[in-house]
Amino acid sequence: MEETVSSGAGFLVGLIIAILIGAIVGWLASLIVKGGGSGFWMDVLIGIGGAILANILLPAIGIAFGGYLGPIVSALIGAIILLVIFKLIRKAT
Repeated sequence: MEETVSSGAGFLVGLIIAILIGAIVGWLASLIVKGGGSGFWMDVLIGIGGAILANILLPAIGIAFGGYLGPIVSALIGAIILLVIFKLIRKAT
């Protein structure tokens, strides 16, 4: 029973850390991708989504970054890609 509780708590802590890093990376990505016009909080949310997407998709296609900064680089790439896609969709409509 203790293992289930501790692993659940570890998952929750990991999720909170991923959201915080995703928010920071989303903010950085919004500075890189200028002219999105979606606002700070929307850029942060898109950045979190991009970070989650990158952490799932990049390893699935065989791209992995090592070290301490690897997940941050991966999240930044995903956030930039998602912000660019979002910007293109907004322009098209």
